[in-house]
Amino acid sequence: MVNPSITEGVIRTRSKLRRDLLISIFDEFDGSIMALTRDARAEKYRKMALSPFSFYRGSAYLFYFDTTRQYFPYHSSPERPTWIQGDLHFENFGAFRSEDGDLVYDVNDFDEGYVGSYLYDLLRMAVSIALVGRALGYVPGEQHALIQGYAEAYYRQIRRFCEHKDDPGSFTIDGNTAKGPVKKLLRKLDKRRQSHFLEKVTAQMQTDRVFLETTELLIPGAAEQAMLEQGWSLYTRTVVSRTLTEEHFRIKDIAVKRGSGTASIGLDRYYILIEGGMEQAGTDDTVLEVKEVRVPVPAYFLPYSESFWQSFAHQGKRVSATQQAMHHKADPYLGFLTLDGREFYIRERSPYKKSLKSENLTSSDELAVVLRQMGSLTAKMHARADADVDLGILDYHSEQEIAKAMGADSAAFARYLAEWAYGYAGQVEKDYAMFTEWVSERYSI
Repeated sequence: MVNPSITEGVIRTRSKLRRDLLISIFDEFDGSIMALTRDARAEKYRKMALSPFSFYRGSAYLFYFDTTRQYFPYHSSPERPTWIQGDLHFENFGAFRSEDGDLVYDVNDFDEGYVGSYLYDLLRMAVSIALVGRALGYVPGEQHALIQGYAEAYYRQIRRFCEHKDDPGSFTIDGNTAKGPVKKLLRKLDKRRQSHFLEKVTAQMQTDRVFLETTELLIPGAAEQAMLEQGWSLYTRTVVSRTLTEEHFRIKDIAVKRGSGTASIGLDRYYILIEGGMEQAGTDDTVLEVKEVRVPVPAYFLPYSESFWQSFAHQGKRVSATQQAMHHKADPYLGFLTLDGREFYIRERSPYKKSLKSENLTSSDELAVVLRQMGSLTAKMHARADADVDLGILDYHSEQEIAKAMGADSAAFARYLAEWAYGYAGQVEKDYAMFTEWVSERYSI
């Protein structure tokens, strides 16, 4: 019979070692690499402490630290990596307007785009599904089924691309192809006016429109405003749609954006109101988002790619190129610039941007329908961001490499992913408990 004191001692020591590891990783990434102030760290950790899912969203570096040290049988060849999204989770999908003005549902965050095994995107997404399922009260079997549904949809779509039944260059989920809650979301947004977001964040004065000053939108200092205005011509030379006139990009007002995101706390973000134009009806006055970016988290853990960095040493260019590669109709305002030695990318702040909230999905069946569409979209972005894209750095078709890695048994692949993700979600919950205890002690949160 095992002595209980020995068992308790082992558990206590393992917990202490894990806690020490968590603290060292947070101090390295948030302290040394991101150089967050104590107040910024407290703000970030306050958001992360809201739930295990919030903690998971804000700690991608911990995920990569763990997963790059584990063996997985379904990795693709290191010699032929995939262009990955890098931080795939349930809340990084949403609706927005494409370059053609169509409402689509797709992945909408590319700050961590890099090259590596396709499996890391699937693993990260699968764990988020388990955490969402737990938050909604689903039992283990239901969580497994939801993850397997996502994985099987991904598998099927990759096979369809390999067999040329679908084209990743034109595959889209819009009002005609969407199903269930995604279709309802797109229909609802179709009734939204172009000026919806503009009217929320700006006001029409006597001579022109300006940003409203709120808790989230602040007036920039004179030096900050001058810096943005001086760097603007650099952006207009990189913008995707080079057919727009110089007057179209004339700056009308600038605001400092606060309160967005979790992982991006400590990085500067601005809203720029530009003149816009009448190239299309109702497009006068447009809000652009200028967002600071750093080296993507996966780059610290995945194999180094010299060709990738030769092409995308500028972090703003990397994010813009990732979105262009993964969307067949990219935001026409995508571009990048450098301000005071820091790198930014720019995109339209779409008035149609909207995500599905998991708590609003009334049943596991509804959630399953959404997840199957997310699985197909994940396959699309992996299959598209390769030799099919002019600016891509991959001279082969990723779907062929992924199909080879997944093997012939789709059920075994989906089951493996579900079992691993369910187990790791349990580790996330344990880490979350240690994390909240630590931040309570250090930051009085």
